Amino acid sequence: MTATQRRSSGLNIATVRTRKHATALIVASSLLALAGCSDSDSDTSSKPSPTPTSVSPSPSSTAGAEDAAVIAAYTSSWDAQTAAYAKASSAGTDLKKNTTLRALFDIESDLSAMRKAGQVTTGKPVINPKVVKVTGGKIPKATLTDCVDTTHWILIDKASKEPVPLPTTRLTKYVSTANLEKWGKTWMVTKLTAQDQSC
Repeated sequence: MTATQRRSSGLNIATVRTRKHATALIVASSLLALAGCSDSDSDTSSKPSPTPTSVSPSPSSTAGAEDAAVIAAYTSSWDAQTAAYAKASSAGTDLKKNTTLRALFDIESDLSAMRKAGQVTTGKPVINPKVVKVTGGKIPKATLTDCVDTTHWILIDKASKEPVPLPTTRLTKYVSTANLEKWGKTWMVTKLTAQDQSC
């Protein structure tokens, strides 16, 4: 879910906001992943784990290896976001490992709103990232697109454990794009954008 709509970074558990976490405002449309996108058939009780569906590249393929590294960094960022939204705090998570301060800003904003509202998330989003482009240069850059499924990533009231009512028009499956930069040997998510488009 990112901070951003949110999601930016992340969690994007909410409705389409500027950042559209990735990042989406969950509280009052604050979390990108949850309320960011939705289908009408978004209710179920199973909790699938997020797994990219990209095929591992052969070791001989430099481009394939770079794509795999980009997807791994993106997935790591989402895993950390999911952990942060589950407790409405980034403390003790690996968010800074693959997410820049710029992208973290949106996530932290969502987390702050969640804490004030007494809300956390349960379950996990399912992601399916695909690398669109990797460019070289002094600072290599990458762009990827994703279909984020937040059907089983639920915003709940921390005290009652009951689901928080969200707009029925929200997208539970939405298109998201991410920008990454390679800092040294590490790919970092610099921006997450939830699109107002179902997938």
